[in-house]
Amino acid sequence: MTRRKVTANISLTLDCRYNGPGGPADMGAIVPYATTDVARNHMNRIWENATTAVLGRLNAQGFLGFWPSVAQDDSADPRDRGYAKWLVDTEKVVLSSTLTEAPWERTRIVSAPAADVVTELKTTGEGDILVNSSASIIKPLLAADLLDRLYLIICPEIAGGGQRLFDNGLPASKWQLAHQETGDLGEVALIYDRAR
Repeated sequence: MTRRKVTANISLTLDCRYNGPGGPADMGAIVPYATTDVARNHMNRIWENATTAVLGRLNAQGFLGFWPSVAQDDSADPRDRGYAKWLVDTEKVVLSSTLTEAPWERTRIVSAPAADVVTELKTTGEGDILVNSSASIIKPLLAADLLDRLYLIICPEIAGGGQRLFDNGLPASKWQLAHQETGDLGEVALIYDRAR
């Protein structure tokens, strides 16, 4: 059995929310920090060892509308273009119970619990499995203790409402800080590895 590392990236506010009180599209407390040097350097780290991207339906569809054009844009920041090319070219697994056909090339749709899908992915192939900004997948993987690394951007704002990543009822776990970097706007890039 191969031992693939399962990683996840997400941006959070100080009150651990990945969106604001207006719902999933309310990213007002996060967007201002997405294009800083610290955030862009962090984005390069998340995919450097990953060979599979796991996405929820909303992110898969949203990313499709944005990243392929960045991959083709010679004037885009080279870090953005590198990530975009990786995302377009890599194997993608989209978890959805409603999609009937894949929204991207090199993509397969799976309608199964996240923990089951990731457990199966760990047994084949090589390279990290990156859960790409999809809280609907990160949450059940945290609950099943299947994540080996967390890539976080902490944005220096309190949203005051919206969905939280770390819900009550998660099993206790210990993490070791592997990297940290603070940006000029007060955003902090963190990498935590699961201490097992």
